[in-house]
This record gives sequence, C-alpha cells and structure tokens, in this order.
Amino acid sequence: MTVELEDRAAIHDLFTRYCCALDNGEVETVVACFTEDAALQSPVIDLKGHDEICAFAGRFAAQRAAGTQFRHMVTNIAVTIDGDRATATAYLLVLISQNGSHRTLPPGRYECELIKQNGNWLFSRRTVFHDHEYTLEGIGKPS
Repeated sequence: MTVELEDRAAIHDLFTRYCCALDNGEVETVVACFTEDAALQSPVIDLKGHDEICAFAGRFAAQRAAGTQFRHMVTNIAVTIDGDRATATAYLLVLISQNGSHRTLPPGRYECELIKQNGNWLFSRRTVFHDHEYTLEGIGKPS
C-alpha cells in the first residue's frame, strides 16, 4: 500500500474512532483524536485544547450513563493530503435514542484540519455545521 493510501485509511479510521468513542462514552479515546491545542466547534460548543474537549466528551459519557445513546454516522469522507497536513470533509447524521424513542439532529457536515504527529493523524480543527438550528440539552458548555 502506498503512503498516501495508508494516510487516507488512517484518516478515515480517525473519523470512525472519534465517532464511536464519543457514542460509547470513551473520553480518553475522544481526547486522543486531537492535537493538544485543537479547536472543536459546533452550533452548541466552541472548545480549545484537551481539557475542554475532555469535559465535552465527559458530558456525552454522562448522557450515555443516564440512558441516552448517540449514534454519529459519517459518510462521504473527502481527504486532501499535503505532507503531514490534511483537510477533510464528511457528511454527518446523528441519531439520539432515549426513553424508548429516537430522533435525529439536522443533517450536517464536518470540516476538519488534520496534522500527522509521531506517525498518527490527529484533528487540529474540527468544525461541525448543521443544516438548521437545534437544541441539545446537557452537551454544550455548562452555564
């Protein structure tokens, strides 16, 4: 396998690892997907660095422990690699199961910047866009 194909496969795996870890309440795995100074933004969060990302992932883990199951589904991952840097976009659909029913968040997309550090691809910036506004209790920064 060529280096570019290996890098593309690693980036695709990073998207999957992040989504599954977030859905499963695996806080350390979520944090390990990001550079130390990474930015993570969505309509309900604006985070910078491992500590804030850890707290965010902890809120997802608490929701899961309380019986809410998130399922982040990512498709159409498009990657552009330039040495040890890359950009990637992907479509996003989030299902939320709670109390015997489910709902979806508005469809959206990820726009990401990535850096390869010590042989591993990590998100340095991850921005989430959704097609329209929504509310998501318990996930944004606590007031």
